[in-house]
Amino acid sequence: MKLNLGSILGRGGRLTFRRKVIIIVLGLGIGTTSLLFTNYMAKRLREKEQNEIRMWTYAMEHATPSPIYNPFPQLPGGGKNGIPYVIVDDNLRVVNYDLIPEKTITNPDLLRKKIDKLSKINKEVVINDLWYNTYYLFYGESTLLKMLTYFPLIQLSVIFIFIAFGYLAFVSTKHDEQNRVWIGLAKETAHQLGTPTSSLLGWLEYLRSQPVDQTAVEEMGKDLTRLMKVVDRFSKIGSETVLSPANINEVVGNSVLYFRTRVPKNVTIEYNGLAIAPVQAMVNSALFEWVVENLLKNSLDALQGKGVIDVKITSDENHVFIDVADTGRGVSKANFKRIFEPGFTTKTRGWGLGLSLSKRIIEDYHKGKIFVVDSEVGKGTTFRITLNKVYI
Repeated sequence: MKLNLGSILGRGGRLTFRRKVIIIVLGLGIGTTSLLFTNYMAKRLREKEQNEIRMWTYAMEHATPSPIYNPFPQLPGGGKNGIPYVIVDDNLRVVNYDLIPEKTITNPDLLRKKIDKLSKINKEVVINDLWYNTYYLFYGESTLLKMLTYFPLIQLSVIFIFIAFGYLAFVSTKHDEQNRVWIGLAKETAHQLGTPTSSLLGWLEYLRSQPVDQTAVEEMGKDLTRLMKVVDRFSKIGSETVLSPANINEVVGNSVLYFRTRVPKNVTIEYNGLAIAPVQAMVNSALFEWVVENLLKNSLDALQGKGVIDVKITSDENHVFIDVADTGRGVSKANFKRIFEPGFTTKTRGWGLGLSLSKRIIEDYHKGKIFVVDSEVGKGTTFRITLNKVYI
């Protein structure tokens, strides 16, 4: 029976696109409903408070208060969670107040500012008592009403925070899953290559004892040594990367010398590393050579059988720079960063993993940098690797 991996993943292994859309729509629906309900509750509470103020005002206008003592009792729902208010007469003298600081009441300037602020929240209420006195009531909102008013903003903030954390968790999980897949693939590749490599070593020793062209046998030996390095590199992916001081001139030179004997006759590889003073950096030689080889292969592909590759080593007080420049077809500026993304390639049969892997080796393992210094379509590209310099 043939298993459909896509359908299995769609049912249980991972969420399908449709299910993701449904979850997002449900989340937005719940959030929107909650916000609308909170706004509705705030509106109803505001209407309730305003209605209570109107009823209280009506009662005060038809009561028989004493003109000597405080003519107004406290507003309904008083206490620390009640409605802040102040009642003044025509001369702005305070008749009664609640939940307003004493220093504001006793300071005319602060009192006027407070009255202006309250009048923006609710329209003032005019009270005419039975003694033909006129008073003005300025009031705000209760603590509960304020909480309901600002609660939607808190809800939105919480929703956005959860979305952000959910997105980060999703990206992190996806990234970790991809890492595990690639690490497993690399180690399995190293394991699968181990057996034929060992067999080839035996056949190479056999050929050395036979009456055949030993020059060809030696070249085969060099290629087999290179293949063993590739196996070693794959086996190191996902393991702890040990860095040690190394002569960068020699490490880069090994890759350059290997490629010089294997490039087309119309391609020239220039290298200044053997003619300048050695520079040291902390590297894992096997992985770092892999990066240099990836850059050289990338340049060879860009040259299409004809041109120059110039490999230069320079340094300053703190850094070592390795530049790999070619006279190939070049890259548009829009793709300077994209070429390091997994899967991005300009080759018809490429996987787009070489430069992505190189970036990870340099930046994650060696704490350096790799980037495009310059490129122009039809004229060539220059890549640069930057490492921290060490002194031995």
